[in-house]
Formats: sequence, C-alpha cells, structure tokens
Amino acid sequence: MYTDPIADFLTRIRNAAQASHKVVEIPASNLKKEITKILFDQGYILSYKFEDSAVQGTIKIALKYDKDTKESVIKNIQRISKPGLRKYAGATKLPRILNGLGVAIVSTSKGVMTDKQARQLNVGGEVICYVY
Repeated sequence: MYTDPIADFLTRIRNAAQASHKVVEIPASNLKKEITKILFDQGYILSYKFEDSAVQGTIKIALKYDKDTKESVIKNIQRISKPGLRKYAGATKLPRILNGLGVAIVSTSKGVMTDKQARQLNVGGEVICYVY
C-alpha cells in the first residue's frame, strides 16, 4: 500500500529513465492518466497506453531519449505538493520552471493542466510536480 501514489508514479518514471528502460508500467488512476497526457503533450514521453485489464488497470509509458547522447528527455521530475504538506498557488503566484523551459503540473478546479495553461485561464490550484 502506498501513502503517496503520485510520488510512486513519478519515482517509477525517474528510476526507469535513469536505468535507460524503454517502457515503464504503472498502476492507473484518473490523476495519473491526466499527468501522463500532459507529459506526452509537452514532449517528455514518446507514447503511452492505458490498459484496463485488472481491477485498477495499468499505464504503459514509452520513455523518450535523445538520439545523439542517449540521455533521457526528462532531466528531473520532482513532487512538490505532498500529502503531509500541500502546496497551493494562485494564478499570479504559479511558479515558472527554468524561466518557462520546464513545466509545473497543477491540479485546478478546471482540471489538471500545466502552469502556462492555468495562467491563461487565470486559475490557481495545487502544484503537483515540476518536470524539466
């Protein structure tokens, strides 16, 4: 049993990228599926597939690597808001990661989105993680 399933999700991706695995399997949830879609849209992962075989289902993520250096595209993926200490930010106080080169994933009242989209819609929320 996990106390923080989102941290487990991010750690599995981080560990698979450091070990140069091509695919990583993760137990599914709706929030994890939304984060996976954002990672794909932002170009951090190659592809993903949702499988509803078991009770919970799984997410298969194909990791993306640089063609020349064989390094992972994801340099760092870090959990910000934890179950013991939630981090919230208003629309004007949303963090900018590496001057806009990275992405902060935010859970808002209008769904899970990037910090840039949240600024455009002028909504704040819980800062889930940073990816760069």
